[in-house]
Formats: sequence, structure tokens, C-alpha cells
Amino acid sequence: MTRPAGVEELQPGAAAAVLEPRPPKRRRSNRLGSRVEPGVRLVLLGGFEVRIEGRPVQLAMTAQRVVAFVALHDRPVRRVYVAGSLWFDVPEERAAASLRSALWRIHRYCGLIEAAGELLRLDPCVQVDLREAEALARRGLRADGGDDLEVDASGLAWDLLPGWYDDWVLIERERFRQLRLRSLDALCDRLSGAGRVGDALDVGLLSVAGEPLRESAHRAVVRAHLADGNVSEALRQYRLCEQLLREQLGIAPSERMSELIRGLDGLETEG
Repeated sequence: MTRPAGVEELQPGAAAAVLEPRPPKRRRSNRLGSRVEPGVRLVLLGGFEVRIEGRPVQLAMTAQRVVAFVALHDRPVRRVYVAGSLWFDVPEERAAASLRSALWRIHRYCGLIEAAGELLRLDPCVQVDLREAEALARRGLRADGGDDLEVDASGLAWDLLPGWYDDWVLIERERFRQLRLRSLDALCDRLSGAGRVGDALDVGLLSVAGEPLRESAHRAVVRAHLADGNVSEALRQYRLCEQLLREQLGIAPSERMSELIRGLDGLETEG
């Protein structure tokens, strides 16, 4: 699932109200002297966006890449590493200059990044939707989370920075994708066991939409239908999975999947 990615920086004066938000009452300065506003939010899921008190801030693509690269590292990263990773196809001096220019733009408008000598890190006051979604997904996978069913699964609906194809994005995207889909499968099963079949189906189908060829998601949906006594719906989901696997991968459903619906064809006929 994809939302529009961040927009390129506008020409000077074209959208001053967006580029220079009204200053809030409180400010704090980081070591580069930038202004870090309360209520700064960085969106990385479904697309790139920076919001200050709910209002979007426009950044050029080069600045977006610097912010995203630094944000995806849990620890401070060296300037030379950032510059070399993002501008690997130009000389070192030019890459360093490009990084300085991008940092100036970032601190001019929203001050997301702190610097300590040669180290850069995301300002700890910035709220990051990816980190929130990771915490939500891990909570869903905890062995002791069986009774914790009040989860807003919509936070696990989006991929990381869709449309970005840098290697450092692809690796993190796949890591988060696996985490969120496993969490959705587990939550679907827990909701089914608690008798909340409608919620279970919403969550399970969200997982199927995230990866239609992932059999474990289909199994969770089949189990939800069976928990609700809907044999025909369980069989329909099985056949959809069977068709997708056969047409896309040339394989049949696993024994675990077949075991779920064994003997149900007769029940459907009787019904």
C-alpha cells in the first residue's frame, strides 16, 4: 500500500506559510543552532513527510534522504559515512559539500538533526511513526500479550518509504515488513480466540493485502472464518490462496494449510 511520497522543495516565496511555520511559544536549540519545535513529527511509513504541530514542512529530496538516513540509525552516525552513503558516486569533497547544503536546508526549516562534532543524529524530541509502529508490532508478538487486544492495527498498514530504491532503504523496508506482517498474523489469531471475529478478519486481511503470497496470512484468515462457523468463507479464502500460489509461484498450499480445511468440502455441500 502506498501513499504519495514527500514533495520537492518549492521555489523561494512560493509557499512561505508552509516553509516557515509560525514559531511556537517554546524553542530549544541543538548544537548546530537550529530551532527544534515542540510537536515535530517525522513520517516514514507510506511516504516521507515532516509535520510541525500538524502542518507539513516542505523539504527538497536531498534533504529528505539525509533525514531518513539518519533517522533509520539508532545511534549517531559520522558525517563522512552519511555523505559517502548518499553521494557515493561523486568525489569526497563534493559529497561533504552536498551534505552541508542539505543540513542547512533541514535546519533552516525544521531542525530535525543534531550534530556533535562529526556525529549526526535525529533530535530525540522528534516523533517518528516508524518507531511507534515497531513498538506496536513487537507488543503484538510478545508471548505475554494474549490479553492485549486494543491495538490500532492501521499503524501497521504501510511500507517504509515506498518508491525509494536505495539499498539502505530496501534493507530496512524488508526488516519492518516482516515484523509488521508477523505481528498482524499473531493479532488476528488472538482476536479470533477472543471471539472478536470481525476485528480478526480486518487485521488478517490487512496482512493478506500486505503480501498476498504469504500463506501464513491466509491461514490466519481461514482460522478466523472457522472460529465464526463460516465454512464457505474459510474454503473461499483457501481457494484464493491456492490459486495465487499456483499462478504466481507454481506451488500448492502447504500441509499446514490443507489440514485446516480437510473434510470441510463435505460440510459445505451439506450446508
